[in-house]
Amino acid sequence: MRIAFIGLGNMGAPMARNLIKAGHQLNLFDLNKAILAELAELGGQVSASPREAAEGSELVITMLPAAAHVRNVYLSEDGVLAGVRAGTPVVDCSTIDPQTARDVAAAAAKQGVALADAPVSGGTGGAQAGTLTFMVGASAELFATLQPVLAQMGRNIVHCGDVGTGQIAKICNNLLLGISMVGVSEAMALGNALGIDTKVLAGIINSSTGRCWSSDTYNPWPGIIETAPASRGYTGGFGAELMLKDLGLATEAARQAHQPVILGAVAQQLYQAMSLRGDGGKDFSAIVEAYRKPE
Repeated sequence: MRIAFIGLGNMGAPMARNLIKAGHQLNLFDLNKAILAELAELGGQVSASPREAAEGSELVITMLPAAAHVRNVYLSEDGVLAGVRAGTPVVDCSTIDPQTARDVAAAAAKQGVALADAPVSGGTGGAQAGTLTFMVGASAELFATLQPVLAQMGRNIVHCGDVGTGQIAKICNNLLLGISMVGVSEAMALGNALGIDTKVLAGIINSSTGRCWSSDTYNPWPGIIETAPASRGYTGGFGAELMLKDLGLATEAARQAHQPVILGAVAQQLYQAMSLRGDGGKDFSAIVEAYRKPE
């Protein structure tokens, strides 16, 4: 299949590589010339614009940083909708607000193009390994069309409902993730301050009612989980700035829905303070450093 893939950052590039390995022909667009050259060596075709990438493609996939980029890539004069043919399925894997996903889908529908939102979970490791979870907002017919291709980049392909629901699932999940990481950080730091061995404490939490992914798989305390970013200086993984972005999306969506997200708002402020300290490039589990006494 000839696929336009637009947005080749930390997530998009490995996703594109997996599609090339699966035998697809990719029309590629990104502002990063180095990654374009790298993927061209694997067999990808470099395009001069999103419009050019979309022209002649049988499927369009985008993976972009924020809502403003999504709107520009799809709606500009040199954007996807200016080049894509009617009837071509389109899927945006960016993490953005649900309303932007619906607005762009509505613009696409006017041209006879069905758009799905399909944000992902699993991080860069999942993107490289092809084990991502896709949360797909689309009609049943479009989901059935997209599922085989998404399965070449991910392990869990979940139909969430109509367009926009993929974004809802993603921001609700990451809202909870941000809150739970703060909670685990508080508990681990308190236990350390009171004198319990942190490995003993983590073992108790992970076999008791406090157990959660933020503790048993991604514990923020150094030396607890060997494979967690906390054990390698909070490098790699999911950046704090990205968590701050997702918490912002969640709190803004909650504002529009008049729905309280009290703990989410507190978590957002904690990550905002982390960013202000200059630590936004660290993994989001480094939020624990806000609770640790200087050594």
